[in-house]
Amino acid sequence: MIWWAILAACAGCYALKLAGLAVPASVLARPWVARVADLIPVALLSALVAVQVMAGTDAQGDQVLVVDARLAGLGCAVVLLLARAPFLVVVVGSAALAALLRAL
Repeated sequence: MIWWAILAACAGCYALKLAGLAVPASVLARPWVARVADLIPVALLSALVAVQVMAGTDAQGDQVLVVDARLAGLGCAVVLLLARAPFLVVVVGSAALAALLRAL
């Protein structure tokens, strides 16, 4: 059963990709379409990060907002990025802070 769901999801993703290729070039050349297309990946990745950092479950298994070491690590990463630190420093620094807070 699960393999049929995976195959259906693969076919749906491929059909969506083909649909994107079928959009006429005149539509894609519009400035607001290009602007939206540029911002969609940023919005999707931001939403993914927010869900991974602040989502959790309670004792009953319900979804709840969680503030823990992951959020501190994300905050550390933001500060390091604003300070224009190298990417490796951002990753290691935020991971080290999150690990330190979890160890406490």
